Amino acid sequence: MDFAHFFMSWIDLQLLSLVAIGTFAGIYVGAIPGLSVTMAVSILISFTFSWEMYDALSLMIGIYMGGVYGGSRTAILLNIPGAPSAIATAMDGYPLAQKGLAGEAIGLSTTMSAVGGFVGIAVLGFAAPAVSEFALTFQPRDYLLLAVLGILLVGSLSGESLVKGIFAGALGLTIGCVGLDPLTAQERFTFGQIELWGGISFIAVMIGLFGVSEALQQLQHVDSEAVKQVIRRIVPQWSSVVKYLPISMQSSLIGVIIGALPGTGGDIAALMSYDYAKRVTKNPEVPFGQGAKEGLIAPEAANNAAVGGAFVPMLTLGIPGDAVTAIIIGAMFIHGLNPGPMLMIERPEMFWFILGALVLATIFMLIFGLTGIRLFVKIVELPRAVLFPLILLLSIVGAFAVNNSIIDVYFMLGFGVLGYFMKMYGYQIGPVILGVILSRLIDDNWRRAIISDQESLPRLFHGIFTSPLSAVLMIAVILIFVSNTPLWSWGKRKLFPAQP
Repeated sequence: MDFAHFFMSWIDLQLLSLVAIGTFAGIYVGAIPGLSVTMAVSILISFTFSWEMYDALSLMIGIYMGGVYGGSRTAILLNIPGAPSAIATAMDGYPLAQKGLAGEAIGLSTTMSAVGGFVGIAVLGFAAPAVSEFALTFQPRDYLLLAVLGILLVGSLSGESLVKGIFAGALGLTIGCVGLDPLTAQERFTFGQIELWGGISFIAVMIGLFGVSEALQQLQHVDSEAVKQVIRRIVPQWSSVVKYLPISMQSSLIGVIIGALPGTGGDIAALMSYDYAKRVTKNPEVPFGQGAKEGLIAPEAANNAAVGGAFVPMLTLGIPGDAVTAIIIGAMFIHGLNPGPMLMIERPEMFWFILGALVLATIFMLIFGLTGIRLFVKIVELPRAVLFPLILLLSIVGAFAVNNSIIDVYFMLGFGVLGYFMKMYGYQIGPVILGVILSRLIDDNWRRAIISDQESLPRLFHGIFTSPLSAVLMIAVILIFVSNTPLWSWGKRKLFPAQP
């Protein structure tokens, strides 16, 4: 019976151990800036190509699930996201740590990450064909509109000023376009410098804007005492889980859908779910960006749900949902498997095995995520004179580790200074990171959309308004833009005056 393979990794001690080891390693690899889960899984291929397929997959799945969650640790404690998918987590997770609630923040993020993981796996198990068919309906213009939608969402990540948010997002797009044009090999924004031909490392930008800028900003408080962390309990109360479960489930569904779109991934899912949580949460206990628990829960649920979503097109269509599943596809080919529609017919037991290993990895993620927190939060209690040099050291190591290039360290320091001045003048750095993430998606799909519509803008706009999916995305873009204008706020006050 094929379904029996669901429990194969549960009852086989060797497979069980590999999933556990992979999840544990993934959590701590994901927590170190510069060491991405993609890097870890790609390195594993060279070590596991001679292994049995089940053994190799067990280890990779554990590292994948643990790594996506692990980035939240340093995001909460040091405001340095260990992974791009933890960028949104830092927005409210770090303010919670500054208030002495790091233990509670990590416990809540771990629990809701597990909820998101289970939702993504449930969708993979019960609705994979339907979700994959929906993902296939996305045309290049739909990906373009989705990316533009993401850029407009920066208005909600940038305080009250939509203009500042769009400026920061446009700056991120410009940074993402530096280097050689992927289609024509024409230089873009390189100013004749060979070092810029390969573009600017996203990791260097992320670490600089988050880690270094925070260290520079806090240097003026170097003589103040570190915040004493109050750890009354690590496992969240059941009442808290029930209270935040609706927003967690809704964010998980966003994560699954975004994760199932090839080329997107948990980072975009996390940012979009953060925006969604900010819009639907009417009366948060504290404002978003200052330690709102909804702002911590939503991205953490979404990025782990995106793991299950990324496996949907991989297993049903042979199309990777993100970089990690692309590597796993390569590993499956090496072991004689052919991911895609025929996999479900020829080797259905592999589908159930992967599903079972994902569930097991999520359980281990919950167990390992809730242990060692008391020791881990001691980082935040270090004297500031020790903590900030430590942050700078980690930032330098993380930036250098990506390409073993000192140029990336220079970029990281430069963006750290830029982030410091942006914060000083009220510009949020989250939109810049979002712009860098979406730059390639916008660039590639703009060209594909124009080419598919015979290089005609009128044809492109005709396609947008005649396709139901494109029309919905276009309407969402217009509504988000209009809802952030002063005219909308004025009309809202007139139509719905505040009650005395």
